Amino acid sequence: MKTRFTLIAVLLTMWAGFSQKNVAGNYIYKTECLGVELDGSETVKAWGNGRNRSDAVEQAKKNAVRDIIFFGLVEGKQECKQKPLILEVNAQEKYEAYFNKFFADGGEYKNYISLRDERLLDKMSRDRKKARGSVTNGFIVRVLRSELKEKLIADGIIKQ
Repeated sequence: MKTRFTLIAVLLTMWAGFSQKNVAGNYIYKTECLGVELDGSETVKAWGNGRNRSDAVEQAKKNAVRDIIFFGLVEGKQECKQKPLILEVNAQEKYEAYFNKFFADGGEYKNYISLRDERLLDKMSRDRKKARGSVTNGFIVRVLRSELKEKLIADGIIKQ
C-alpha cells in the first residue's frame, strides 16, 4: 500500500512539472508603450516568436505595427495613444488581402518602423525566452504612427 502511494505521489509530481513548462512556453507577451516622441512616433517594446533570433525580431516588428493599427496600446506608459488606428470592427478580416500583402516578409510595414537608433535600442533589448524549437524576443522599436495613419487614409482603409 505504501509503495502504491509513493508511486502515485511521484507520478503527480512529474505531471505537475510537465504542465508548468507548457504554460510558461505558451505565455502571451503584450506590446508595451515606452514613450511618445515629439514627431508623433511611439517607442514600444514588442515581442516576437520565431525559429531563431532574427525571425523573432521580425515578428516583433510586425506585432508592434499590428498592435498599433488594430488593438491600440494598453500596457505601459499612459502617454501613448491607446486607441487603435482602425476603429472599424473586423477590419483585419475585411481588408485581409491588403494586410496580408502589407505584413508579408519584406512588406510595407517596414517603412513605418524607424531604424535610426536600432543599434542603440537593440543593445537595450536583451529580453529573450526559449521554448521547445523556438525563441521569443522582446525588442524595442519606434513605430511611425502618424505616417502609418496617413498611409491607411491614402489607401482608403481609414475613412476621414
